[in-house]
Amino acid sequence: MDIIGISLFLIILLFLLLGSGLWVALSLLGAALVAMEFFAGTETGTVMATKFWDSTTGWTLTALPLFIWMGEILFRTKLSEDMFEGLAPWMARLPGRLLHVNIIGCGIFAAVSGSSAATAATIGKMSLPELKRRGYDEGMAIGTLAGSGTLGLMIPPSIIMIVYGVAADVSIGKLFIAGVLPGILLILLFMGYVIVWAKLNPSRVPPADHDYTFRQRLWASRRLIPVVLLIAAVIGSIYGGVATPTEAAALGVVGALILSGVTGTLNARSFGDSLMGATVTSCMIAFILAGAAVLTIAMGFTGIPRVMAAFIGEMGLSPWKLLLALTIVYIILGCFLDGISMVVLTTSVVLPMVQAANIDLLWFGIYIVLVVEMAQITPPVGFNLFVLQGLTGKNIFRIAADTAPFFCLLVAAVVLLWFFPAIATWLPEQMIAR
Repeated sequence: MDIIGISLFLIILLFLLLGSGLWVALSLLGAALVAMEFFAGTETGTVMATKFWDSTTGWTLTALPLFIWMGEILFRTKLSEDMFEGLAPWMARLPGRLLHVNIIGCGIFAAVSGSSAATAATIGKMSLPELKRRGYDEGMAIGTLAGSGTLGLMIPPSIIMIVYGVAADVSIGKLFIAGVLPGILLILLFMGYVIVWAKLNPSRVPPADHDYTFRQRLWASRRLIPVVLLIAAVIGSIYGGVATPTEAAALGVVGALILSGVTGTLNARSFGDSLMGATVTSCMIAFILAGAAVLTIAMGFTGIPRVMAAFIGEMGLSPWKLLLALTIVYIILGCFLDGISMVVLTTSVVLPMVQAANIDLLWFGIYIVLVVEMAQITPPVGFNLFVLQGLTGKNIFRIAADTAPFFCLLVAAVVLLWFFPAIATWLPEQMIAR
């Protein structure tokens, strides 16, 4: 069997394993086992054991469970309630008013969560009932929450960036910094759309129910101070070169525990729940990463990445054509898999192609996060859409229709990133220059 035949066989096998309901990690290991046993002619057991161990003992990966634990701790505080009360007075005069609380609230929570689904679920539990009670358009409330929930993947500290950095051997600190401006860009795009929509549909936005003075706004903002300080400490320590991502994650955990203690939500039960939640999630991700690492080395033994890279080079595909093809592939994968699984599942095959096309791996990391964000709300089967269906009980097609404009805005962000790569690369370059 030639390389193309082997590639097709392994891809079909992998999708059959995934379709059977087998865990993603076990599906990856199964495909790797078949590849090495039948097509590589190597010591399968030794190679798998060595790679499995190496992929789970790297110091870089230590940041992952710490950031997840930080998010789990804060998930059990009054953070979301405080954010709504602190942001609402400042949004009252903007066209669309409290709809912007969804966007800014998701942006803030994304910086302490790192998870798209957790961001959408946490902010949604707090904001959707409140917006409905005040008479806001339910479709737009759901749409803003779906679009802004994806910010959990982009705004650092992002779990998916850690996963990509480990898989692609790219600095996680640089990835975090590279995600700042694209995250701000997405927030501005979402808020801009809401402003235009509100101007075109004034009857669908309820009048302001309270005229806040500047002093009242400042007083309400005190609720934002703890989480803003925590975000500044975590991200600022990385950007300033004071701490590595792992050290910053440890700082974030300590800060989250302090916040939880101050708000009165830290007790033996909440501490145990947060620790268990972080352990389960971290083990799941580490297991997937280990499976992907074994599949990567198996692919290397079969020669598939080398042949594919050469094939891309011989075809002379321009970088934009390659990225267009990859975008379509990731959107399709988003119908079946969560973001982390998508990244670890494809890096072993995709990265050789990307390197052969001379695409910067740091820039590509931000691109892939954006595309995965798109996949999370791809109508009608994006992963986050099911989260919102569980929150609202609405028909999945209705939710998909409400979310469609924000999917288009993410497409626009990908186009902007392509034409203006400095959106992702400028801040990391400044960090290096310092």
